[in-house]
Amino acid sequence: MHSNTVVVLGSTGSIGTQALDVISRHPERFTIVGLAAGGSHIDLLARQAARFRVPQVVINDTSKVKELREALNQAGAPYTQVQAGHDAVVAMAGFGASVVLNGITGSIGLEPSIAALKAGSQLALANKESVVAGGHLLFGARVREDQINPVDSEHSAIWQSLRSGTHAEVARLIVTASGGPFRGMKREQMTDITPEQALHHPTWNMGPVVTINSSTLMNKGLEVIEASRLFNVLPDRIDVTVHPQSIVHSMVEFVDGATIAQASPPDMRLPIALGLSAPDRMTNVAAACDWTKAASWTFEPLDDEAFPAVSLARHCLTASEKHTAVLNAANEQAVHAFLDHRLPYLGIVDTVKAVLDQMDAELRGDPLFRDVEEMEQLEREARRLADDLIDKQ
Repeated sequence: MHSNTVVVLGSTGSIGTQALDVISRHPERFTIVGLAAGGSHIDLLARQAARFRVPQVVINDTSKVKELREALNQAGAPYTQVQAGHDAVVAMAGFGASVVLNGITGSIGLEPSIAALKAGSQLALANKESVVAGGHLLFGARVREDQINPVDSEHSAIWQSLRSGTHAEVARLIVTASGGPFRGMKREQMTDITPEQALHHPTWNMGPVVTINSSTLMNKGLEVIEASRLFNVLPDRIDVTVHPQSIVHSMVEFVDGATIAQASPPDMRLPIALGLSAPDRMTNVAAACDWTKAASWTFEPLDDEAFPAVSLARHCLTASEKHTAVLNAANEQAVHAFLDHRLPYLGIVDTVKAVLDQMDAELRGDPLFRDVEEMEQLEREARRLADDLIDKQ
């Protein structure tokens, strides 16, 4: 079998480490030609490079180069070349590998996504901010129509279910949400929630920002935006349903009344593996449901009053791409402030809404970004405004 060359961006994070686990089980199928990471887990990055005999690693934090070189020597990978800085990450993404897995968190992942598409690589996309903050810039960089493989579990589920019909036959997309750790709580019960409580997710093990986003359901809001843009379905034809068991990862309802769902125990290795190997499926990826045991799946409506993030995201999606970029940037600032105990839990979404309200008139001029620079400039403005509002609280 022909071996696919793979670049993993965000290799030391939750998505990256699970991707390497999948790849390690199929050594005949994949050759890792590059790893990129932020720089907070130097030893892990060095061990990854040594294990997979990776020729090149990139570290975003330029101050950690010497430390990384020492760690590579220690791990037995003195042959691995080291590059540093954001531009080096973008260059590695645009290197022309068969598949680029983008597991970077945040809109900083947009430029590497664009570089991978322009180079003709298949983009296994776990960086939802690429679509949320700069959707048309991303899609405009595609060389082929089917060049993006969604890796978020919800979008992978929709992508898989869409094989059951044509685009014209799709009636609605149904995105499932676990409901997070505070499902069933009313807004007034959430005033004193601590970062420690919010970081305790009932079914998934993810990085801190994504875990907080899952608790506020901002993650679901971002996923509605991503689903609309990835699959070209209007916002009012995308529903969210709360499914605490996290077994059904999302569904597609067709015009004849049939609903196709993708179900499996919560394990990100399944969507990651499909992102790497599509259209083929691989063996030895994740456990399937055990149909010999009794099980119950429940679905309940979303409480928009307690969790206003989804309706706020819908508003932004309908308004413009600039609104969704501001939503994402302001939310990142607010989440970091909450994790630093500088903002109360309910202040996260309230701050995002306040930023959007203040910037609304400015955003309504020209709805699309000309380039990544313009997007980054608007994000900086949104972050500054969010910081000002947080400091005043």
